[in-house]
Amino acid sequence: MHIAIAGNIGAGKTTLTQMLSRHYKWEAQLEDVVDNPYLDDFYNQMERWSFNLQVYFLNSRFRQVLQIRESGKHIVQDRTIYEDAHIFAPNLHAMGLMNNRDFSNYSALFELMESLVQAPDLLIYLRSDIPNLVKQIHKRGRDYESSISIDYLSRLNERYEAWIHNYDKGKLLIIDVDQLDFVDKPEDLGNIIERIDGEINGLF
Repeated sequence: MHIAIAGNIGAGKTTLTQMLSRHYKWEAQLEDVVDNPYLDDFYNQMERWSFNLQVYFLNSRFRQVLQIRESGKHIVQDRTIYEDAHIFAPNLHAMGLMNNRDFSNYSALFELMESLVQAPDLLIYLRSDIPNLVKQIHKRGRDYESSISIDYLSRLNERYEAWIHNYDKGKLLIIDVDQLDFVDKPEDLGNIIERIDGEINGLF
């Protein structure tokens, strides 16, 4: 069983991944943020480092997905390989922060990788509005995220909604997180788990 959690920066993906991993006693696959050698440079100079960062993420997530399938374990994954290719890279390209040559190269690499991987059994999309994302980003206080603009988050949100609207690779569960507090309110987490159980019971 492979569940993946998608959503914009600050939507709560990592936290929910860890909480679901503990609840189901499944393995958590987290996004490689701490050891990522490009993140600081990217947020300080996006145009220079956008291609490098996106290829790093693509490589990391491709490796993750292969390991997930080979392991035969139940996995909860923080963010998917699709988000890089359908949201982050096209957004950087549209903003003029990744040139045509690099974007074409990146897209061809993703298409090759996509042909070799399977989609998650269940995709959970955490939907959140901009004020909530900003609040969560400020709360966790990562230095490299301090320069993220509201315009950048808004563009990402628009692309997330368009991607989710057309998602057809498997089961999809959309959770509006703005009115939920699954960290401090057990009933909110319980509600999410109930909805997930309803989806995955048909997958076993």
